[in-house]
Amino acid sequence: MTHTTPDHATRRAGGAVVPVLAFAGIVVAVMQTLLVPVIKDLPQLLGTEPSNATWVLTSTLLSGAVATPIMGRLGDLYGKRRMLILSLSVMVVGALVSAFTSQLLLMIVGRVLQGFAMGAIPLGIGLMRDMLPRERLASAMALMSSSIGVGGGLALPAAALVAQHTDWHALFYGAAGLGALAIGLTLLVVPESPARAKGSFDYPGAVGLSAGLVLLLLPITKGSDWGWSSGTTLGLFGGALAVLLLWGVYELRVPAPLVDLRTTARREVLLTNLASIMVGVSFYVVSLVLPQLLQLPTATGYGLGQSMVVAGLCVAPLGLTMMFTAPVYARLSARYGPRTTLIIGLLVIAVGYAGGLGLMHAAWQTIITSVVLGAGIGLAYSSLPALIVGAVPASETGAANGLNTLMRSIGTSVSSAVIGMVLANTAHDMGGVTVPTMHGFRVSFLIATAAVLVGLTLALFLPRTPRPTPPHTQLRASSEEDAVLERAEEVLRGFRGRVLDASGAPVARAKVTLIDRRGRQAGSTLSGHDGGYALAVPSEGPYVLAARAAGHGPLASAATHAGDERPVELDLPLPGETVTA
Repeated sequence: MTHTTPDHATRRAGGAVVPVLAFAGIVVAVMQTLLVPVIKDLPQLLGTEPSNATWVLTSTLLSGAVATPIMGRLGDLYGKRRMLILSLSVMVVGALVSAFTSQLLLMIVGRVLQGFAMGAIPLGIGLMRDMLPRERLASAMALMSSSIGVGGGLALPAAALVAQHTDWHALFYGAAGLGALAIGLTLLVVPESPARAKGSFDYPGAVGLSAGLVLLLLPITKGSDWGWSSGTTLGLFGGALAVLLLWGVYELRVPAPLVDLRTTARREVLLTNLASIMVGVSFYVVSLVLPQLLQLPTATGYGLGQSMVVAGLCVAPLGLTMMFTAPVYARLSARYGPRTTLIIGLLVIAVGYAGGLGLMHAAWQTIITSVVLGAGIGLAYSSLPALIVGAVPASETGAANGLNTLMRSIGTSVSSAVIGMVLANTAHDMGGVTVPTMHGFRVSFLIATAAVLVGLTLALFLPRTPRPTPPHTQLRASSEEDAVLERAEEVLRGFRGRVLDASGAPVARAKVTLIDRRGRQAGSTLSGHDGGYALAVPSEGPYVLAARAAGHGPLASAATHAGDERPVELDLPLPGETVTA
């Protein structure tokens, strides 16, 4: 599949594209924490049992997990901007459904539709890759990736303020208004990307993945209510394993799969996705622990006795710091690469949780913890899409980032289940009310620290990436094919050389295709005016470079790359005989 960045789309992308896409991501992320301030009141508000009320939160999580990889693939096939607008539109409809009802079933329907919008995050990242020049791409993707945490962090105090002073349905009216604003701005500012993947949509694959994810995430989120050893929980886990295995076998056999598992199995993609789960775990722990600690009454001996609004404001720096970390990430990544930046982010998170064990005695101490963790999580979240984008073809960006976003969602789901179980098992009775203990809070922080250390270990095994070429050595692009060549030259690890005719003269606009050992296309480009070409390799091993141009016969040349930072120099002399186009 062609790995290109359309030049005319890049020229059309104005300066407002990045903030508009990031705003859309923040609006979508708000859905995840919108009801956190009123969780304990939901049974009374909906007139139902607490076990039924939790479906209002669980349904959004499940629909978001299912929609994320599916919308990413649809965006690759039919247009990322189109699917982004569709995602936001479904969210607005869902918010309005919830705003007009207090019935449990309709509320769950509305929340399912709201979760559908989570696909906007990978779609926004894909649009940025297709439209933005390299010098703007790193910070833009960092901001888009961090929007998940930014929206979640900022929604807490805002939702608490609304819920405390108005009817709780106003939360959904506000969400619908923000969604409508995001749709309008997207229509006005964001151009459609002309990049398209080849093939058709894999409907059986979408059904299989959806069923597998529901069977997996449902017992994770409800296991503490049903019992982890209950027949229902174990049966669903077993069903998830069987369905996902069958789905994987099917995906390996279809020509245009929903998720390219061979690409996903590459070391850089696989390790990045596994590390994403650990980052998701670490992000959600602080969101669960600090608000409860802040709102517990001082009579407990360790609670900080703050109001719902103050608790939200103390945790808000988590999201704000993630937002302001994006430009810092861009500088670090430009100098050291996203792998190193991910490692730095994970180290900062580990320091934040380790230090947070002793910073639980005053509200101002929780702010320090939030700031440190926000900086670390912001760096880690910002690194993940850059690692994915650098490892997959451009035509698979939406689906690959959708899968990566899904991995983070799985991490937050696991975190919610594990921390909920820990806090419940360590709670004690106080005046007839069961409240979490300081021991439970500290065990939760230790679990987060352990998850971060696992993520750090995974990140250390990621392949090293070459440092970006200094600006003064970059080529000046004057046309689309030169822009492709410029971006390829920035990645030194690969093949480069010139396409020549029989007399040794350079051949411009020759198509050079890189084919891996399995016979699959690993990349392609057009030679520049001087005949030069450059193609990055996804991994070491044998390749075939095929070249052809109008008026020349085709050429296939075998070569092997050792996988290090040194490019393999290989000129491709085309046969002199003229062939019929």
